[in-house]
Formats: sequence, structure tokens, C-alpha cells
Amino acid sequence: MSESESVREAVPVAEVWPGVPAPLGARCGTGPGGTHGTNFALWAGGAEGVDLCLFDESGAETRLPLAAPTEGIWHGFVPGARPGLRYGYRVHGRWDPWTGARWNPAKLLLDPYARAVDGEYALPPEVYGHVRDRAGPWAADTVRDDRDSAPYVPKGVVVRDHSPATGPRPGTPWAETVLYELHVRGFTRLHPDIPDRLRGTYAGLAHPAAIGHLTRLGVTAVELLPVHQYAHEDHLLKRNLRNYWGYNSIGYFAPHAGYAAGGTRGEQVGEFRSMVAALHSAGIEVILDVVYNHTAEGGRPGPTLSLRGIDNPGYYRLQPDARAYADHTGCGNTLRTAHPPVLRLITDSLRYWVTEMGVDGFRFDLASALARTADGVDMESPFLAALAQDPVLRGVKLIAEPWDLGPGGYRLGAFPAEWSEWNDRYRDAVRDFWRGALPDVRELGYRLSGSSDLYAPGGRRPRASVNHVTAHDGFTLRDLVSHERKHNEANGESNRDGADDNRSWNCGAEGETDDPGINALRRRQARNLLTTLLLSTGVPMLVAGDEMGRTQGGNNNAYCQDNEVGWVDWSPVTRAGAGGLSGERERSGALERERERSGARGLLDLTTRLLALRRDHPALRRADFFSGRAGAADGLPDLAWFTARGTEMTERDWYAPAATLALRLSGRDIPGRDARGRRITGDSFLLILHAGDAPVDFTLPGPPWASAYEVLVDTEPEDQSGAPGAVRAGGEAVAVGPRAALLLRVVPGSGAEGGAKGGAKGGPGG
Repeated sequence: MSESESVREAVPVAEVWPGVPAPLGARCGTGPGGTHGTNFALWAGGAEGVDLCLFDESGAETRLPLAAPTEGIWHGFVPGARPGLRYGYRVHGRWDPWTGARWNPAKLLLDPYARAVDGEYALPPEVYGHVRDRAGPWAADTVRDDRDSAPYVPKGVVVRDHSPATGPRPGTPWAETVLYELHVRGFTRLHPDIPDRLRGTYAGLAHPAAIGHLTRLGVTAVELLPVHQYAHEDHLLKRNLRNYWGYNSIGYFAPHAGYAAGGTRGEQVGEFRSMVAALHSAGIEVILDVVYNHTAEGGRPGPTLSLRGIDNPGYYRLQPDARAYADHTGCGNTLRTAHPPVLRLITDSLRYWVTEMGVDGFRFDLASALARTADGVDMESPFLAALAQDPVLRGVKLIAEPWDLGPGGYRLGAFPAEWSEWNDRYRDAVRDFWRGALPDVRELGYRLSGSSDLYAPGGRRPRASVNHVTAHDGFTLRDLVSHERKHNEANGESNRDGADDNRSWNCGAEGETDDPGINALRRRQARNLLTTLLLSTGVPMLVAGDEMGRTQGGNNNAYCQDNEVGWVDWSPVTRAGAGGLSGERERSGALERERERSGARGLLDLTTRLLALRRDHPALRRADFFSGRAGAADGLPDLAWFTARGTEMTERDWYAPAATLALRLSGRDIPGRDARGRRITGDSFLLILHAGDAPVDFTLPGPPWASAYEVLVDTEPEDQSGAPGAVRAGGEAVAVGPRAALLLRVVPGSGAEGGAKGGAKGGPGG
């Protein structure tokens, strides 16, 4: 029987038994005397009463008052309630906004533990707990609205218990991890090889065409933009827009129903599990971007959808006057994560997604907000302590966005040792170098070598740094080299939204142009940025479509663009386009259009080659920081820095303006052992980065560093279909093109067994 087969009938119950207070949520099982049914349990610590509301196919409602609570948990067992049944709650209590009390039984509330949700929020006036249409939303937020919201809100769905996810998991070590940030809907919505009915769904992402791209590319993990059930904001719906990214969660256990191909009466749960299993079978881990810092209920003017109506002061951080919310997120509210019931909600949710849904880790949006206590951001907060000791959660990948919008919220480098962090200083340094805006190369040196200045003092390792040049918020890679100003007019906010500091360079013209020289430079800059990212020490993160030159037309905040602006355009690299943005845009000249398509294919080829090099060579994915000291194997340091003259950098060189930087990565003395206890050894490499607008003659370091080098990557040529393969002698001057990067392999046996002493002479990495 499917999840929904049992709901094509009237609600088959008219009574509720006492039930039990654990587990929270709606759980199918047996009650007294072996009676089949569902136990419902809801924490509402300050409430005076709770009605369980069941809905039949016509929408008719049956209300069942629950018995007195057990330690704040209201519970009841409903005989005959089966999977597929829709339900919600009405919670009774005081209406006193001045003390934070906003109970209103006229509002049907979503169970925060609901594992599936049926329907969408339309946000008419009826879903607001306060009278909203008198003298503006702020003026009326203290007057209770007694209109029934049930016809206008989604319902929770009773879902059968699934067996734990038992299939094999990839278990990719952090040092070998390559993250790929994607949107479930946007990644597949335009893919020509995925059937129409599956595009934009969990099943679409599980399709061989989608997974095949990921495996050919060489990424090891997908980082999915939010897939928790979310709601669309009222201000977007009024402009005929929708929340596309999903950072507006309302159901922390439910896969977003809008991404389901096979139904929303519980079928979405099985579809999500099948997607995870398919990705795991391909060796790809699944990381969820989760938003536990705030909910879709917003601030004082926001709707009453779930937590606000269940126990507003219990779930949210309130201002001293209690009528307003503490907003450290920029989204109107902040969850009270130090409160035990809220902490339990979050940790129960995380464990559910790991054990039953099969995911491998989480990226926490505005993670500093989760670590807040009454004293501010605390790295020993209840939230961080709970995850550190949890036997399930301490073993998964944990990634922090290490900031929020509140005081003291920027905490890059401060999270505990088991965490990794989005490193925005890496992003800014690499962008600035390639646009010629760095005053010197000290900052770049630290970022390329794993950011030891940020993480080594806390006993952390390079995997703590999630390196990225782009992310979902901000310019795409192509737009980063095509725009110096944001172009967000389509968002309907008069271009006020989105960041103004993009550290971008348009290469000579704003936006699309037919100038072949500018377009060629832009394609080369994209190759430079990707090469730098994928050869840096740390954990690289790519954004879906950047490897194919995806554009958003200069929109750097496409959170509400559920259309061709926000979707991945596959037409440049597939035989059959699917009507993407690039295919729709008029351009003069067939030759320039073909150059663009060729450039997209070349960028994809280069990305694939770089990821293969990273996978095959341990020197390019070190698990430990460099020491800069001479190694026992050949007497050479594990990391050395060079000027264009081929000489080791001095302290003075680090402080001087420079457009060229090179680093030698040794494969001879890599710390650690492989799975069989053997020493890890491999090839050594020289990476040359040149951001100058004129060519430079770079002298390759000769013996003892190397007698010969093989050129593996050169970003200057347009044709990136294969490795250059040329062999150059140590001590020889090679021409590095304007704004180009080269990767050279030290030819085995060409380096002396002794010689250079000391290290990188004041350079980063040690």
C-alpha cells in the first residue's frame, strides 16, 4: 500500500486516547490492545489547550482535544489513523503580545515534526494571527484575528515509519571531498535528457543524466540548497514571484513538496530517499543546506503558521519588551536554540535526516545564530555541545556559514575542530588577485595554502576551509567576469537587494558584448579562477553551472527567480538545448556565438581535468598543513614560494606589490599514512599564477628543485580539450601569457636528493 492509498476516504476516527509523549510528531504504530493507529505528540509548554485537527478529502475538519500535557507535551493516540491522513493543530492560550503570548486557536498550525506536507501557503489575511488589514501590519499586530486559517494553509501528513537508511555510504574523507552546490529544481529543470515530468524534482536529480554529469565532472558531494518544507514570502507573492532558494523553512522534517514528482501525501519521503540512494550508488555524498536560524513566520508583521502559534516565547528569541523579535538573521526572527525544546527539535531533525533519509552532512546557514546564548555567540553553546557529543551527528560532515547579522556574529576560524567553514576571506583574496586589486600577495599566500593562519592555532586542519569563489548568493562565475554592478531589477526591489561589494571586474564592458577580445579575456579569467580554486589546499566548492559558463544576467541575488535566470542552462554543452537563457538571448554574429559555446565546453573540459589531477595526486589535496621545513626524503621543503625570477621569495617580496606568484608543492613528504599504513608519496608540482595584463617570462626553478617540468595546465589557450604536455627544463624561462595560470609537474627523478635548506622564507603555510 502506498503512503496515500488510505486517504481516499473520510476521516475514520472520532475519538482520541491518551497516548504517549514520545516520540514527538505523528508516529504510526499500535496502541492499547494492539490497536493500529497513530500517536500524536506536540510540545507547547505555555499553552492552555491543544486540538488535534484531522481533515478528510473534502477538507472537512474533525477536532479532537488532547488530554492534559506531560511536561509541556500534549499527546493522544488516534485509533485507525493511517499513513496519508492530513492533520494540524489549534493551540489555545493567552493573547498578550506585550509579553510574547500569541496563542490563537483560529489558526491551524503545522506540526513542526510533520514528516510530509501537503499544499502551499497562499498568505491571505486569514493566516495572520493579528489583524493585518487595519492601518498597516505594524499598527495592528496586537489585535487578534479570529478568522479561520485552515482553508488557506497546508496540512501535515501522517507518514509511515521507514527503516533506517542502510545502503552503503561513500564516506569520502574530507581531504578528498569536492563540494558541488546545486538547487534540486534548478539543476534539472532545463536538462534535455531528463523526461519533462521529472525535471525539477528529486527523481530528476536521481536520473542517470544528472548523476552522469556529476560523476564525469568528478565531484564527490552535492550540497543541496534548502530542501526542508518552506513558504513563499507575502511580498514576493504580491509581485507574482516565489521564493526559489528556499531559505524560508517552516517544516524541518519534511522534504519540500514542490520538488516531488510522485505526489505529496508522503510519496515525497520515498522519492527523496531514492534520490539519496542513487547518488550514493554513484559515490556521491549528499549534504543539506539547512536553515535552523529562523523560520518563515518572520517578525511582528509575519503570519502565524506553526511555532508562533504553538509557543511564541518558547521557540523564538524576543526583545526585552517581548512584543518584538531579536533578529540576528535579517529575516525577522531568530530561533531560541539554547532552549531545550528548541534544541531538541533541531537535533531530532538532524538525526532524522541522517538515519532515515540517508544524508551525509549539513551546511548550517548563518551558523553563528545557532550558537547564540544570552551572552552572545558562544563556541561552547548548548547547540554546539549537543552536536559534539551526539553519537550520530558527530560523525557526519558539518559546515558552518560562520557569521550572522547580530553583534559579534562574524566568527570565521572560531568554530570547533570537527567543523568546516565557508571561507569568505579565500573568496575575496582570489577575486581581488585576479582583478588586480591586492596590495601584495600575503593574503593570497595564506588562502592558497589552506588558511593556516585561521585554523592551525585551534588545532584544526586544511579541511576546515571550504574554499569557494562563487556561491548561490552573489554573481555566478561568468557574471563575476562580466559585471561590476548588480542587475537585480527583476527582483522587484528597485535593485536595492543583493550585495554591492562584489569584487568583480567586467574586463572592459558591462554585461553581454560582441567584442571578441573582451569575451576571450572573460573566458580566460573564468579558467584562472577555477584553476586557482581547484588547486588550492582546503575543500573546494563549485556552484552548479559555473563549469559551463552559466549566467544570471548580472543578478547577484536570484533568490526569487524560479525561471531561466536561476536555472542551469545546459544548451552550451548538450546537443539539444532546452530553451535556456543563453539560447534565448540575441547575439550578433554566429562566430561569436560558437566561440561562446566552445568556451563553455572548454571550461567544462578544464574543470574535469583539474578535478582528476586533484583526485590522483595527494600533493594537491593535503590533509595537513605545510610545515615549510626541509623533508627527510629529498631535503626540500614541502612548500616553497617563488618570484618570476625563479628565486625563493623573501620577507620583502611578500610585502611588495606583485602580479605573479608561484608555489612548489612537494609530493615527497606528505604527513600521514594510507589505509594500509604506507607512506603517502606522489608527484610534486609548480603552480604559477600571473594576474598582470602583459606576458611575463618566468624562470622555472632549477636544481635542486627540479631539472625538468611537464606542463599540465595552461589557461591562456582557448582550446582546453587536453593537457599541453610540453616538457621544459629547470632554469629555463617560460612565457606566461597575460592573466594566465600554469600548472607544471616536476618530472620524476629530476630533483636533487639534497640541497635546499630552510623553507619558504617568511611565506604562509607553515
